[in-house]
Amino acid sequence: MFVIATAGHVDHGKSTLVRALTGMEPDRWAEERRRGMTIDLGFAWTTLDNEHMTAFVDVPGHQRFVSNMLAGVGPVTAVLFVVAADEGWRQQSAEHLAALQALDVCHGVLAVTRCDLADPKPTIAQARERLRDTGLAGMPAVAVSAASGHGLDALRTALRELTRALPAPRPGPSRLWVDRSFTVRGSGTVVTGTLGSGTMAVGDELVLEPAGRPVRIRGLQSLKTKVERAKAVSRLAVNLRGLGANEVRRGYALVQPGAFTRVTTMDVRLIRQADRIPTHLVLHTGSAAVPVRLRKLGSHAARLTLTTALPLHMGERGLLRDPGAQHIVAGVVVLDTFPARLNARGDAKRRAHQLTRMNDQPDVASEITRRGAVRRDALVTAGVLAREAGTPLDAIAAGEWLVDPTVWKTWVSALSAAVDEWTAANPLSPGLAPEAAARRVSIADPRLIEALITDAGLVLDSGGVRRKDAKTHFPAPVRRAIDEIHARLREDPFAAPSAEELTRHRLSRQHLAAAVNAGLLCRLAPDVYLLPDAPAEAARRLASIEQPFTVSQARTAWGTSRRVALPLLEHLDKQGATRRVNNTHRVISSPLP
Repeated sequence: MFVIATAGHVDHGKSTLVRALTGMEPDRWAEERRRGMTIDLGFAWTTLDNEHMTAFVDVPGHQRFVSNMLAGVGPVTAVLFVVAADEGWRQQSAEHLAALQALDVCHGVLAVTRCDLADPKPTIAQARERLRDTGLAGMPAVAVSAASGHGLDALRTALRELTRALPAPRPGPSRLWVDRSFTVRGSGTVVTGTLGSGTMAVGDELVLEPAGRPVRIRGLQSLKTKVERAKAVSRLAVNLRGLGANEVRRGYALVQPGAFTRVTTMDVRLIRQADRIPTHLVLHTGSAAVPVRLRKLGSHAARLTLTTALPLHMGERGLLRDPGAQHIVAGVVVLDTFPARLNARGDAKRRAHQLTRMNDQPDVASEITRRGAVRRDALVTAGVLAREAGTPLDAIAAGEWLVDPTVWKTWVSALSAAVDEWTAANPLSPGLAPEAAARRVSIADPRLIEALITDAGLVLDSGGVRRKDAKTHFPAPVRRAIDEIHARLREDPFAAPSAEELTRHRLSRQHLAAAVNAGLLCRLAPDVYLLPDAPAEAARRLASIEQPFTVSQARTAWGTSRRVALPLLEHLDKQGATRRVNNTHRVISSPLP
């Protein structure tokens, strides 16, 4: 299917021409037919080549209904531009052309209507002059009269050639901008719109944005014909299960789950902008019209803050309209859907310089280089990276992150230096905590540290990040105290020193923790320390007594107190050396190595 929008000044015959081409009445409302003027969007379709269906989105031409016009043109990539031979180029002709330029619509046919009332040649020449420096320059022109039928066959031929020349839909996830919502008795809520990318099928689960609500497709129609599946580009009516008609309206979108960023702030390039741009505007994109606040960053760069989140990708286009003056003030290209905050002095100027160097169509390599590090999902939902794509060339994959190689090397050096600095300042410390290491290296996600440690020649254990060969350097009095405890425990391996003894030796909790991490002691509980090989010896002694055994029997085998026996048994339970058989008895499971 091909979808074409009409454009042109009010009362130049757009609806009449669509009616003549399709045999259908595009004006849906009695008020429109009574006044002879399109107010809202109209829809009609026909077969131009006996094979493919062509649908027309008929838009209003009156200035008061420019918002409705933009809702119809937004999701469409081809246009039937209408100018009346007896009136020539008018105000809304220029306004519609400005909108098409900003939306980068480059495919179309010029139809000069009412050629039975005036010579079409001057109007064709005038229109070609106005179109000369636009993307629609050189599009075929056809003189036509819907009243007499003159030129209709030539127009059908031109439209047929237009559809054959249209590029294939841009690959991407499913998104349908809603332009109508209504209730059908016995079916429930139905929305219509143009499916610009992806596919939709009965039974699919989608997300209704900006509500963020999961919905399921109950039924599909394409041009009043039931279908099980449809692909872009298509005009669709989508029956949604369990959704009230008042819960969805024009400007909402049905999108593939997890495929779009819900954008509330974005940086854009301004194109074809007016001399003066107000701060408060309306953004038109797809069928949506959302109030926004504009902050100019540079001559052609701005930040938009949206009052309602929209599902957008980088590289998409939109229009900014002054709601007071009712005219378009600029086109926009979305350059960044998750920009960094501008907090420091000079941030706006630096950001503007960065934006001027960015391409309208983002690529993965540039985004990773520019950001230094970025989550894969962020690039997917921004439309930069396909979800099924592998790791881009020249990027380092670290968990969910993609990192620029230069940034990675900087991080490795910074992490190595941070650990060495910490170790020098804290000789008793077992290592630098991952969160602290991330802060020192200025890494947003501490989990990246785990991927960096190997390249930095480091290890990560329960004590933190440290050198593989790092040794704890104890002060001489501390070392003597630990040696005394060692000598005592070698003679009686389960005679753990008491808290008073540890205090008398002036061993602080930091000293003891350092000894544990250095492999000099084994901590069973607060103030209960044995030699590291004590648990294995305890398991061997238990294996030689009658099974099952009680705590009292274990105490006897070890020659120790309950203060030591209870935490030692819990330690052996955790290690799998012993196993409870009931509330009072255990058995040996497997000796510790």
